[in-house]
Amino acid sequence: MRIAYLVNQYPKTSHTFIRREIVALERTGLDVMRLSLRGWDSELVDPLDKLERDQTRYVLRDGPLLLLLALLRHAMFRPLLFVHALALAFRMGWRAERPLPVHLVYLAEACQIWFWLKKGQVGHLHAHFGTNSAEVAMLVNVLGGPPWSFTVHGPEEFDKPHFIGLAEKIRRSAFVVAISSYGRSQLYRLVDHTQWPKIKVVHCGVDHTYLDDFPSQPVPVRRLVCIGRLCEQKGQLLLLEAARILSAKGVTFELVLAGDGEMRSEIEAFIEIHKLRSVVRVTGWISNHEVRNELLASRALVLPSFAEGLPVVIMEAMALRRPVISTYIAGIPELVRSVEHGWLVPAGDVEALVEAIESCLATPNEKLDQMGQSARLHLLLRHNADTEAKKLSGLFQTHLTRSNAQTSLECSSKNIQEDA
Repeated sequence: MRIAYLVNQYPKTSHTFIRREIVALERTGLDVMRLSLRGWDSELVDPLDKLERDQTRYVLRDGPLLLLLALLRHAMFRPLLFVHALALAFRMGWRAERPLPVHLVYLAEACQIWFWLKKGQVGHLHAHFGTNSAEVAMLVNVLGGPPWSFTVHGPEEFDKPHFIGLAEKIRRSAFVVAISSYGRSQLYRLVDHTQWPKIKVVHCGVDHTYLDDFPSQPVPVRRLVCIGRLCEQKGQLLLLEAARILSAKGVTFELVLAGDGEMRSEIEAFIEIHKLRSVVRVTGWISNHEVRNELLASRALVLPSFAEGLPVVIMEAMALRRPVISTYIAGIPELVRSVEHGWLVPAGDVEALVEAIESCLATPNEKLDQMGQSARLHLLLRHNADTEAKKLSGLFQTHLTRSNAQTSLECSSKNIQEDA
């Protein structure tokens, strides 16, 4: 069976979970075509991402002329389906996050992807994120393409569901994947309960890089690591405020901020103003191997997020037997049990965050090791990439079989009518 994955930008340093999912699906026997709207010229630090880029087709890479030709060709040779897709593009562009011309570009992208899928004999199209990639996949289907589905991660989709037409996408899809029970509940809110059965939970997973067993490595150093894009939703500025308070109290510790993003200059300015250079280090983007090393060299992962789906880095930390300091939001409490696997605090509460960090720094190594062991065992039950890929593969197989049966029934009915 051949399927296609469509992502707005692939590969991407902060989206290693998509790469792991694709590779795990291929281990189940599926043939996966990689499609991305953009990203062929993005800076990558991980060698595995660079290999993925070589296997990916980029819709926008050859410029607007190719898209225009694909659109005109579809309009000429499949006019009825094209009119239906054009009408849907107009409807999606009404009171949308992005203006109507952008949605017409999505239609042109869908026309090009339709030809690639038909030529590649792809039986199912799956998009990651419920934003523009899901809209393009939906338009491909309306143009006569294969059944489609998409994975919703959050929090962006939950911030603006009506402006991205998320309910329409759910209704038109074969099925929808949520990465947590919390995510599923947010999708339930958007559609009639008759649509609920098509919303499935399939967790993001970690692979052998983190799951292969190795001797436990308790770390006596007073180092904490925060890994993620430097942006408002991750709460790094609140973490730096906690670091300032701890430093003023004379607490000895080291904090590593691993990642990059739009708030880096603001974060570095805060570090400079409050004289935190001696305790805080910003790495910029690092490879998956370097992420693993930073986690192993830390006492715990700290991620004081304001908004999330379910951070993969928490899974990675737990797989490596590292306790977690995070917040009671979204899908995080489904994975991290406070006290047993680390410390969960109310989002935005700097005093509670300071207290949690102090508790972590004061906890004996033996207790930290117990927490790490418990965290790993819990993670193995829920977030093994191969186990989750089998669930997803089963969904693809089920819907492909259902689609083939429907096509066969329609062909039989047509033949009977012609004979009559």
